[in-house]
Amino acid sequence: MSEQPTARPTPARRGSSAPSIGDVARRAGVSQQTVSRVANGSDAVRPATRDKVQLAMTELGYTPNRAARALRSGSFTTIGLIAHRLSRTGESRTVEAVVAAARAEGYTVNLVDLEQATTSEVTAAAVRLEHQAIDGLVIIRAEDATPETLALAPGFPVVVADSRFVGHLPSVGIDQAAGSTLVVDHLLDLGHRTVHHVRGPLDSGPGNQRADAWREALLARGAPVPEPVVGDWTMASGYAAGRAIIAADATAVYCANDEMAGGLLRAVHEAGLRVPQDLSVAGFDDIPMAEYLWPPLTTVHQNFAETGRTLVALLMRQIRDHEALEPRAHLIPATLVVRASTGAPPAAPRE
Repeated sequence: MSEQPTARPTPARRGSSAPSIGDVARRAGVSQQTVSRVANGSDAVRPATRDKVQLAMTELGYTPNRAARALRSGSFTTIGLIAHRLSRTGESRTVEAVVAAARAEGYTVNLVDLEQATTSEVTAAAVRLEHQAIDGLVIIRAEDATPETLALAPGFPVVVADSRFVGHLPSVGIDQAAGSTLVVDHLLDLGHRTVHHVRGPLDSGPGNQRADAWREALLARGAPVPEPVVGDWTMASGYAAGRAIIAADATAVYCANDEMAGGLLRAVHEAGLRVPQDLSVAGFDDIPMAEYLWPPLTTVHQNFAETGRTLVALLMRQIRDHEALEPRAHLIPATLVVRASTGAPPAAPRE
């Protein structure tokens, strides 16, 4: 006799009563407390039991009532995240790190990516997220907003990856100034008379911090300060800047990010020059590509993962522990990664 296939349970139909937590518990053969733990993402459940409960949820079409759970627990287990131009490497990698850190805490992330981070847009985005049932807010960069103009709900948990808010809000960031100083000192120590700079956009906070530190580091060593070339973080702008750098007979150049350094390397190659024999090139960020450019790029390493973990950890202290944090900066150290793109200056001027 042939075996009859077992009919699969189907989710509750529209108009029928929705499956309850008790239905799931009976289906999985566990307690309602265990189902609740699985629904809340608790680690205090054995993997085999969790799989059994999740299968029962799927078969019955059970969806946890997160709004009701939030009313009971006082938490939505969701944080808001405001970013600006995710196409930029630093922005996207910081967002990625925040999402990973939030996931490790059992939180989901609602993201708003702003095309223009004006004061009004950042404030509007913050208000919109606050109305979407979030427990706290991370602002990656507020750009032209200031502590005086950015309106946030009093007492609402928030942390900012922007050093301009030090003294007003808890902030986290890479030590941009120290990173630039490391690059300049490295190139001067190799024997270069000065260091040219391809800087970031004039309206960029990190771009301004790196450029200011580059200038101060040169002055501190008594080195001439060349006029910087303004880029826009892209390889194309680095390529265009390369022509100006070559025309200036530079022997060393510090690009404010690795993408611009990559574009500049192509311009140098097309001009028939060698790196680092004719021109030393350094970048900032240490993106994965940097190690595989030719030659491999000397650059400043930004620990994006640590930045994300610190941002979320500070937010969790406000959300879970109800701490009123001091509005101080938490700086993540920058480190210099020396590779083959930097070396001593040429013995004789280029012809």
